[in-house]
Amino acid sequence: MANYRRLWTILLVVLGITFAILGYFGREVYRVAPPIPAQVVTESGTLLTTKDGILDGQTAWQSVGGMQLGSVWGHGAYQAPDWTADWLHRELEAWLELAAQDEFGTAFHNLEGEQQAVLEHRLKREYRFNSYDANADVLVISNRRAQAMADTAAYYDQLFGNDPALRGTRQSYAMKENTLPSAERRADMSNFFFWTAWAAATERPGSDATYTNNWPHEPLIDNRPTAENIVWSIVSVVLLIAGVGGLIWGWSFLRKEEEHEPAAPARDPLTSFKLTPSQKALGKYVFLVVALFTFQVMMGGLTAHYTVEGQHFYGFELSKWLPYSLVRTWHLQSALFWIATGFLGAGLFLAPMINGGKDPKFQKLGVDVLFWALVAVVAGSFIGNYLAIAQIMPANLNFWLGHQGYEYVDLGRLWQIGKFVGIVLWLVLMLRGVVPALRQPGDKHLLALLTASCAAIGLFYGAGFFYGERTHISVMEYWRWWIVHLWVEGFFEVFATTALAFIFCSMGLVSKKVATTASLASASLFMLGGIPGTFHHLYFSGTTTPVMAVGATFSALEVVPLVVLGYEAWENWRLKHRAPWMENVKWPLMFFVAVAFWNMLGAGVLGFMINPPVALYYIQGLNTTPTHAHAALFGVYGFLALGFALLVLRYIRPNMVFNESLMKTAFWWLNGGLVLMLFTSVLPVGIIQFVASASEGLWYARSESFMQQGLLQTLRWVRTFGDIVFIIGALAVSWQVVIGLWPRKAEAEGVTELAK
Repeated sequence: MANYRRLWTILLVVLGITFAILGYFGREVYRVAPPIPAQVVTESGTLLTTKDGILDGQTAWQSVGGMQLGSVWGHGAYQAPDWTADWLHRELEAWLELAAQDEFGTAFHNLEGEQQAVLEHRLKREYRFNSYDANADVLVISNRRAQAMADTAAYYDQLFGNDPALRGTRQSYAMKENTLPSAERRADMSNFFFWTAWAAATERPGSDATYTNNWPHEPLIDNRPTAENIVWSIVSVVLLIAGVGGLIWGWSFLRKEEEHEPAAPARDPLTSFKLTPSQKALGKYVFLVVALFTFQVMMGGLTAHYTVEGQHFYGFELSKWLPYSLVRTWHLQSALFWIATGFLGAGLFLAPMINGGKDPKFQKLGVDVLFWALVAVVAGSFIGNYLAIAQIMPANLNFWLGHQGYEYVDLGRLWQIGKFVGIVLWLVLMLRGVVPALRQPGDKHLLALLTASCAAIGLFYGAGFFYGERTHISVMEYWRWWIVHLWVEGFFEVFATTALAFIFCSMGLVSKKVATTASLASASLFMLGGIPGTFHHLYFSGTTTPVMAVGATFSALEVVPLVVLGYEAWENWRLKHRAPWMENVKWPLMFFVAVAFWNMLGAGVLGFMINPPVALYYIQGLNTTPTHAHAALFGVYGFLALGFALLVLRYIRPNMVFNESLMKTAFWWLNGGLVLMLFTSVLPVGIIQFVASASEGLWYARSESFMQQGLLQTLRWVRTFGDIVFIIGALAVSWQVVIGLWPRKAEAEGVTELAK
């Protein structure tokens, strides 16, 4: 117990300190967020827009899909431009053209080098100078800049409307025709884009860096990495090396001699319990996992295809009904739904086992209600997404019923509340099975950690309610990453580790002491880097250097435990040889092995590739980000959820035998397809964009002329091969689940029971 007490103390201290850091600097995010002026006026006193106009533009942007159609401050989709960088560059070029005509009577490109240098110097001085009067809450800009803004807004009005002259550009950006039908709302959205560009170009008071830490790279106004950016990038690399070295030395010298493994039982202990009604009811959860998984994969293929044909699917203009922003929304949202369902199903399977092999009263009813609530939330949110992006839904209902516009939290607020209620219901169902077991005598430390992780999953999704439709985007980003990073990458990671340890312990394959010790130590390591590491997503979201320092420092520590996951993979792999009956769960174990591999490569290597501030400065918003996202989200959580689903299927259908041919196809083609997708297409495109971003600026790396060049078009077509391989693997695992849930009678009679 003393060892447990020490491990619990370490975990609680880690949680206390890291959440204090997250909260303290979260307060700083509120305090130093770029101001949204009450009025934007010209030197001559003309009113250009107001705070309400800028926030109206933010809601207009949300209604067309927000981060699912291009990006703002680098967060969002990758086919259309980053609207901040694009607006800024277009406005700068418009200013130079106006200045050249005013002062020299000719186009800027006709000027001599010295004349161009003079105008570029004036441009930099005007744009980086902060003319915001905090006392009056008024932003004053020059008449020339106002005209440059108007010229840029006119282009955006044409682009988001249906001007025939820009139809080709809309196809290149995968935008549907008449994306935002209302001219008034297009004007408001232009005001919002202007404000994000103003914050990216204007120096923060008392600083020589802009509100977004000089992001994006824009040579025209000397937006380049700050000295602090470079310093903390070096610190993060040094800490990573030190952390990895420390972990290896600690592993070698500090761990005590491993205790002998317990003798594997003659039969699977999990089959000693009679299936309860609530466990038998989990078949529909497993089916929902693969149904949504299959849907998500198809939407992903369509999303990828839009990057080469824009508005068409092999010549058919599909974007009239299913535009890029919609299918990408569904692609991401369905992933979150099926992965969460896989985790919830695994928890509900464990609850009766923890409760001594019996259901608490009305447990099956709760399981059924939760399932249909999930179905209602999925259907309602998807319909709302469609109506919002089609601009059918009234603007005042969009945030609540349609599309919030924020990546990974796209569902309308009402459906978000429904999802939260469902997760809380799951927590209640879990606690009904766990709490009585906690009251029993004996070592309950592993169960206590599992309970704590369930509570965190149930409650921390509520962080998404701390922002609203018109919340400042810097503040929104802080809370959004509580969900995307902290909830998903943090507490789900702890739940997964602890749940697997509990399952293997219940199978008699590892001792309770080893399982408990490993789970507590892993939780401390994950949380130490993971909680403050949330800030590595916020380097350029209107925050200051301390946020960058904390994010860079702790995100490096996030990677440390991931580099030794090969040992975890080997541990999981060898479990299948511990007892003959383990052959029955070989394929779920193989999926858990894949989790460890992709955790190391996707979350570790590819994650750290974009984590240091100087790296992210140039590649935020490029295809290097989805390289990490696909490898980490599907490679880790996808394989884990599928592994959980297969494990639950195996026990609720005890007469089922996995089809070796199907499972080999599923496992190897999913892994192979993911490798092909990433390393023959997505990553090469990202690296080529990185060179363009570092040399010319982010605007160029995301521009139509750059993205539509022949080499990048070919690389995006090449992705088709990886996508097809992956789809075949997805269909194989889905079909295995279907025939496992509804076997033919002859097959059911001819198989051997799992318990034998």
